[in-house]
Amino acid sequence: MSTQRYSVNPQPVETLLTWVKSGEIAIPEIQRPFVWNSTKVRDLLDSLYQGFPIGFLIVWRNPNIKLKDGTISKGKRILIDGQQRITALMASLLAREVLTKDYDTVNIRIAFNPQEERFEVTNPAISKDVKWIDDISKMFSPNTSILKLVKDYCDKNPGLSEDDIFSAIEKLKNIIHNNVGIIELADDLDIETVTEIFIRVNSAGLELSQADFAMSKIAVNETYGGNILRKAIDYFCHLAVTPEFYDKIKKNDPVFASSDYFQAMQWLKDINDDIYDPTYTDMLRVAFTSQFDRGKLQDLVALISGRNFETKQYEEVIAEQSFAKLKAGVLAFINKSNFERFVMIIRSAGFITSNLIGGQNALNFAYIVYLLGKKEGLSSDDIEHLVRRWYVMSILRGRYAGSPETAFDIDIRQIGTNGLKKYIDTVCDTELPESFWTGMLPQLMNTSSAQSPYFLAYKAAQVKLGDKGFLSRDITVRDLILNRGDVHHIYPKEYLKKKGMQRGMYNQIANFVIAQSEINIVIGDKPPQNYIPEIIEQCNGGEKKYGGITDMEELRDNFNVHCLPEAFLNGNIPEYEDFLEERRKLMAIKIKTWYEML
Repeated sequence: MSTQRYSVNPQPVETLLTWVKSGEIAIPEIQRPFVWNSTKVRDLLDSLYQGFPIGFLIVWRNPNIKLKDGTISKGKRILIDGQQRITALMASLLAREVLTKDYDTVNIRIAFNPQEERFEVTNPAISKDVKWIDDISKMFSPNTSILKLVKDYCDKNPGLSEDDIFSAIEKLKNIIHNNVGIIELADDLDIETVTEIFIRVNSAGLELSQADFAMSKIAVNETYGGNILRKAIDYFCHLAVTPEFYDKIKKNDPVFASSDYFQAMQWLKDINDDIYDPTYTDMLRVAFTSQFDRGKLQDLVALISGRNFETKQYEEVIAEQSFAKLKAGVLAFINKSNFERFVMIIRSAGFITSNLIGGQNALNFAYIVYLLGKKEGLSSDDIEHLVRRWYVMSILRGRYAGSPETAFDIDIRQIGTNGLKKYIDTVCDTELPESFWTGMLPQLMNTSSAQSPYFLAYKAAQVKLGDKGFLSRDITVRDLILNRGDVHHIYPKEYLKKKGMQRGMYNQIANFVIAQSEINIVIGDKPPQNYIPEIIEQCNGGEKKYGGITDMEELRDNFNVHCLPEAFLNGNIPEYEDFLEERRKLMAIKIKTWYEML
């Protein structure tokens, strides 16, 4: 018979709020944006008022760690599940401010109508309506006299029974005595087990759940500055997307604004580049993997808790050292020179917009490669070469698409054993042999997804190689991508539709070229056997209809850079399926040529 690894105990709402205020229960997410909308807060309060259950909360006490003076620490209870509900209660009943998703500090005011015993989100109309008490937090203030509140309400609403109004308000006040079920995980559970429980309870996917749990563990450790470190991670990620958030930090969090972290990241306020907009999961992965030579975030949770993997005990010195290393990793991540240099390297490979970026975890590990290269003292040229090749190899082979944590862990350990340059050269040669370019890649390009890594790589190759747009004399593919040029169907989709082809067939990436919109419009629904002879005639002195190319050699070059079969210029327009097969091979060769020059 299995041993139950948890206990279940009911606790009144009042006790829970007291625990939060006193720090008995740590809510590490309290400084993160509150994701519930106000109507969900309203519904939560209505459930309590009606005597309905609001679900269990799950807590776990931090492991007891032997401190330097020989005493045993008493860990806080970490709220594993239920943060949004607790935050909602703190905000509505105790008038605590919360942060919105835009990091604005706001109050959530819930109104109560004692005549109808109904809750609503406070708005200007409700605030003016005497039937409503526009902020229920007033009732839970120790300075509020309920008798006076009832009398004032009845004075504004004559003809009501004071007893009835008192009864409704008293019922509302008593919701703090309603019990909430607390599931407390056993004290002796190890980090790995608690992480697994957290993942299963939240069922939000392995990657995100582990990152959330890691962030929770970081935030509750104030001894080593985890609370500030956690803000640094959150704030940087938000600032990378919204530079104007800089002013909000200065206004709303002056303590953090005076920290080293803020000084290190304030350069972002003048940057609008979106090539790499990391989430806190991305940032944790890069900082942890590059500093700890491990790739699984559950190991980070264990280490900052003080876990000794050999003795399976918890040691304060390990927690201290782990926080120091994590801080170093975060500071390296947000360093202006590191971040901008890395983005420049990715951009130099042809990935000039965020729309060309495929595979965030591939980008994350490429940044790890950059940071490790610097740590090893490699030359700038070598680092650039390694980063570009690794990123492209990773997206082409989907290296981090399935189980990124496992792949991260394997790669970083192998790098530690073999050295960065040797490992990258070996893996790239193994993953991208000649057979990949001639056999596998053309098969992989049999797809209709314009966001497939193969089409993104192809477009990046065109950018890097300086290709002109389809039938363009002067406008480059780079220009068209930056200025929203059209994706033109060489065999127009309406033409193919009339032949009975389905979307997955006529939208094949091998049927796409990047073209000026005016060229795309002129071609319209004409099949290539109609418009290509006209283009050839244009190059032989005929009417100029399609772009500015008027020379056959220039046209031949344009067709060549767009991987169009030679037969097009000989008047032998192939059947659509044959065209796709041939063009995939030509596109694969182009991607190979590009890769080899990175």
